[in-house]
Amino acid sequence: MTIALCFILAYLIGSIPSGVWVGQAFFHKDIRTAGSHNIGTTNAYRVLGPIGGTIVLVMDILKGTLGASLPMLFGLPQHWLVLIVGLAAVFGHTFSIFIGFKGGKAVATSAGICLAYNPAFFLFCCAVFISLVLLTSMVSVASTVGMGIVTLASLFLHDWLLTVVAFGIWLLFLIRHKDNLKRIKAGTENLVPFGLGYRRHQKK
Repeated sequence: MTIALCFILAYLIGSIPSGVWVGQAFFHKDIRTAGSHNIGTTNAYRVLGPIGGTIVLVMDILKGTLGASLPMLFGLPQHWLVLIVGLAAVFGHTFSIFIGFKGGKAVATSAGICLAYNPAFFLFCCAVFISLVLLTSMVSVASTVGMGIVTLASLFLHDWLLTVVAFGIWLLFLIRHKDNLKRIKAGTENLVPFGLGYRRHQKK
Protein backbone atom coordinates (compact mmCIF):
# COMPACT_ATOMS: atom_id res chain seq x y z
CA MET A 1 0.00 0.00 0.00
CA THR A 2 2.83 2.42 0.86
CA ILE A 3 4.60 1.74 -2.42
CA ALA A 4 1.37 2.30 -4.35
CA LEU A 5 0.88 5.60 -2.54
CA CYS A 6 4.43 6.61 -3.45
CA PHE A 7 3.74 5.93 -7.13
CA ILE A 8 0.50 7.93 -7.09
CA LEU A 9 2.03 10.90 -5.29
CA ALA A 10 5.14 10.84 -7.50
CA TYR A 11 2.94 10.91 -10.59
CA LEU A 12 0.92 13.84 -9.24
CA ILE A 13 4.08 15.74 -8.28
CA GLY A 14 5.57 15.09 -11.71
CA SER A 15 2.32 16.21 -13.33
CA ILE A 16 2.67 19.76 -11.98
CA PRO A 17 3.06 21.78 -15.22
CA SER A 18 5.66 24.19 -13.87
CA GLY A 19 6.12 26.08 -17.11
CA VAL A 20 2.39 26.60 -17.61
CA TRP A 21 1.63 27.63 -14.04
CA VAL A 22 4.65 29.92 -13.63
CA GLY A 23 3.97 31.54 -17.00
CA GLN A 24 0.32 32.16 -16.25
CA ALA A 25 0.74 33.23 -12.62
CA PHE A 26 3.73 35.57 -12.91
CA PHE A 27 4.14 36.48 -16.57
CA HIS A 28 0.54 36.29 -17.84
CA LYS A 29 1.68 34.07 -20.68
CA ASP A 30 0.83 30.53 -21.72
CA ILE A 31 4.05 28.99 -23.01
CA ARG A 32 1.98 26.40 -24.86
CA THR A 33 0.99 29.12 -27.35
CA ALA A 34 4.45 30.54 -28.03
CA GLY A 35 7.93 29.42 -29.03
CA SER A 36 8.06 25.68 -29.52
CA HIS A 37 4.76 25.32 -27.59
CA ASN A 38 6.47 22.91 -25.22
CA ILE A 39 5.94 23.26 -21.45
CA GLY A 40 9.56 22.46 -20.57
CA THR A 41 12.55 24.48 -19.48
CA THR A 42 13.95 25.37 -22.90
CA ASN A 43 10.71 26.94 -24.08
CA ALA A 44 10.26 28.57 -20.69
CA TYR A 45 13.57 30.37 -21.16
CA ARG A 46 12.54 31.32 -24.68
CA VAL A 47 9.12 32.68 -23.73
CA LEU A 48 9.46 33.76 -20.09
CA GLY A 49 13.08 34.91 -20.08
CA PRO A 50 16.01 33.92 -17.83
CA ILE A 51 14.22 34.42 -14.50
CA GLY A 52 11.10 32.52 -15.47
CA GLY A 53 13.11 29.84 -17.23
CA THR A 54 15.34 29.30 -14.21
CA ILE A 55 12.34 29.02 -11.90
CA VAL A 56 10.81 26.39 -14.19
CA LEU A 57 14.13 24.53 -14.43
CA VAL A 58 14.49 24.34 -10.64
CA MET A 59 10.87 23.30 -10.19
CA ASP A 60 11.12 20.57 -12.83
CA ILE A 61 14.30 19.17 -11.30
CA LEU A 62 12.77 19.23 -7.81
CA LYS A 63 9.66 17.44 -9.08
CA GLY A 64 11.85 14.49 -9.98
CA THR A 65 13.85 14.72 -6.76
CA LEU A 66 10.83 14.93 -4.49
CA GLY A 67 8.92 12.25 -6.36
CA ALA A 68 11.90 9.89 -6.29
CA SER A 69 12.55 10.62 -2.60
CA LEU A 70 9.09 9.53 -1.48
CA PRO A 71 10.17 5.95 -0.60
CA MET A 72 12.82 7.38 1.75
CA LEU A 73 10.35 9.90 3.21
CA PHE A 74 7.91 7.05 3.90
CA GLY A 75 10.63 4.99 5.57
CA LEU A 76 11.07 2.33 2.90
CA PRO A 77 14.65 1.02 3.19
CA GLN A 78 15.19 -0.21 -0.39
CA HIS A 79 17.21 2.54 -2.08
CA TRP A 80 16.49 1.12 -5.53
CA LEU A 81 12.86 2.21 -5.11
CA VAL A 82 14.08 5.77 -5.63
CA LEU A 83 14.69 4.97 -9.30
CA ILE A 84 11.48 3.06 -9.84
CA VAL A 85 9.16 5.52 -8.08
CA GLY A 86 11.00 8.39 -9.74
CA LEU A 87 9.85 7.07 -13.11
CA ALA A 88 6.29 7.88 -12.05
CA ALA A 89 7.31 11.53 -11.77
CA VAL A 90 8.77 11.39 -15.28
CA PHE A 91 5.55 9.81 -16.52
CA GLY A 92 3.59 12.57 -14.80
CA HIS A 93 5.66 15.30 -16.42
CA THR A 94 5.26 13.70 -19.84
CA PHE A 95 1.53 12.96 -19.44
CA SER A 96 0.29 15.53 -16.96
CA ILE A 97 -3.19 14.98 -15.55
CA PHE A 98 -3.49 18.74 -15.07
CA ILE A 99 -3.21 19.65 -18.78
CA GLY A 100 -5.04 16.87 -20.55
CA PHE A 101 -2.33 14.22 -20.27
CA LYS A 102 0.10 16.24 -22.36
CA GLY A 103 3.51 17.39 -21.19
CA GLY A 104 7.18 18.02 -21.75
CA LYS A 105 10.21 15.96 -22.60
CA ALA A 106 11.15 15.22 -18.97
CA VAL A 107 14.85 16.06 -19.21
CA ALA A 108 15.02 18.17 -16.03
CA THR A 109 12.65 15.88 -14.13
CA SER A 110 14.80 12.86 -15.04
CA ALA A 111 17.85 14.73 -13.75
CA GLY A 112 15.98 15.23 -10.49
CA ILE A 113 15.66 11.48 -10.06
CA CYS A 114 19.43 11.14 -10.41
CA LEU A 115 19.93 13.86 -7.80
CA ALA A 116 17.88 11.83 -5.32
CA TYR A 117 19.51 8.51 -6.20
CA ASN A 118 23.19 9.44 -6.66
CA PRO A 119 24.14 13.14 -6.21
CA ALA A 120 27.70 12.59 -7.46
CA PHE A 121 26.44 11.00 -10.67
CA PHE A 122 23.95 13.87 -11.00
CA LEU A 123 26.87 16.30 -11.10
CA PHE A 124 28.50 14.20 -13.82
CA CYS A 125 25.25 14.28 -15.82
CA CYS A 126 25.08 18.07 -15.47
CA ALA A 127 28.68 18.39 -16.67
CA VAL A 128 27.92 16.27 -19.75
CA PHE A 129 24.77 18.23 -20.55
CA ILE A 130 26.37 21.67 -20.11
CA SER A 131 29.43 20.66 -22.15
CA LEU A 132 27.28 19.51 -25.05
CA VAL A 133 25.14 22.66 -24.94
CA LEU A 134 28.29 24.80 -25.08
CA LEU A 135 29.68 22.76 -27.95
CA THR A 136 26.54 22.47 -30.09
CA SER A 137 24.25 25.27 -28.85
CA MET A 138 21.40 22.76 -29.14
CA VAL A 139 19.55 21.56 -26.06
CA SER A 140 18.05 18.70 -28.06
CA VAL A 141 21.53 17.33 -28.87
CA ALA A 142 22.66 17.79 -25.27
CA SER A 143 19.58 15.88 -24.09
CA THR A 144 19.66 12.95 -26.50
CA VAL A 145 23.39 12.48 -27.01
CA GLY A 146 24.06 13.39 -23.40
CA MET A 147 21.65 10.74 -22.13
CA GLY A 148 23.36 8.18 -24.33
CA ILE A 149 26.70 9.11 -22.77
CA VAL A 150 25.19 8.97 -19.30
CA THR A 151 23.76 5.52 -20.00
CA LEU A 152 27.17 4.22 -21.08
CA ALA A 153 28.85 5.88 -18.10
CA SER A 154 26.42 4.18 -15.71
CA LEU A 155 27.96 0.85 -16.70
CA PHE A 156 31.12 1.82 -14.83
CA LEU A 157 29.12 2.07 -11.60
CA HIS A 158 28.14 -1.61 -11.90
CA ASP A 159 24.55 -0.66 -11.02
CA TRP A 160 22.43 -2.64 -13.45
CA LEU A 161 19.15 -1.06 -12.40
CA LEU A 162 20.55 2.45 -12.94
CA THR A 163 21.73 1.40 -16.39
CA VAL A 164 18.35 -0.11 -17.30
CA VAL A 165 16.46 2.97 -16.09
CA ALA A 166 18.92 5.30 -17.85
CA PHE A 167 18.52 3.34 -21.08
CA GLY A 168 14.73 3.50 -20.80
CA ILE A 169 14.83 7.27 -20.24
CA TRP A 170 17.21 7.62 -23.19
CA LEU A 171 14.67 5.88 -25.43
CA LEU A 172 11.98 8.23 -24.07
CA PHE A 173 14.17 11.23 -24.91
CA LEU A 174 14.69 9.96 -28.46
CA ILE A 175 10.95 9.55 -28.93
CA ARG A 176 10.05 12.91 -27.38
CA HIS A 177 12.74 14.66 -29.44
CA LYS A 178 11.83 13.08 -32.78
CA ASP A 179 10.80 16.43 -34.29
CA ASN A 180 14.03 18.01 -33.03
CA LEU A 181 16.05 15.22 -34.59
CA LYS A 182 14.33 15.87 -37.94
CA ARG A 183 15.18 19.56 -37.69
CA ILE A 184 18.79 18.74 -36.78
CA LYS A 185 19.05 16.59 -39.91
CA ALA A 186 17.53 19.41 -41.97
CA GLY A 187 19.81 22.01 -40.37
CA THR A 188 16.90 24.03 -39.00
CA GLU A 189 17.05 23.21 -35.29
CA ASN A 190 16.77 26.17 -32.90
CA LEU A 191 20.02 27.28 -31.26
CA VAL A 192 20.51 28.79 -27.84
CA PRO A 193 22.18 32.23 -28.11
CA PHE A 194 25.59 31.07 -26.88
CA GLY A 195 28.14 28.33 -27.43
CA LEU A 196 30.32 27.26 -30.34
CA GLY A 197 27.42 26.18 -32.52
CA TYR A 198 25.79 29.59 -32.20
CA ARG A 199 29.05 31.38 -32.98
CA ARG A 200 29.58 29.29 -36.11
CA HIS A 201 26.03 30.04 -37.22
CA GLN A 202 26.53 33.78 -36.70
CA LYS A 203 29.66 33.77 -38.87
CA LYS A 204 27.82 32.26 -41.84
